[in-house]
Amino acid sequence: MEPGMSVSLVAREAGITASQLFQWRKVYTEGSLVAVGANEPVVPASELQEAMKRIKQLEAALGRKTLENEILKEAVDFAKAKKWIARSPLPGGEEP
Repeated sequence: MEPGMSVSLVAREAGITASQLFQWRKVYTEGSLVAVGANEPVVPASELQEAMKRIKQLEAALGRKTLENEILKEAVDFAKAKKWIARSPLPGGEEP
């Protein structure tokens, strides 16, 4: 925009409304166009926060399940060592 040009003149030359130009300037000053300039999708901050919360919940659940799995493996190994679990072939002749 050249010095001395009004917003409405610039908007008219660009074929947009002045309110659209003001809206673009507002999101630009707030940093929202960084993602647009990088060709990335823009999502609302509330949606991002909800997604981050859900990721943390899923990571915690994964950690619990991993720990349970390790404990169960150790219990099976211990039981096999004590011969509490008989080692028999799986149905179909497959070995574990």
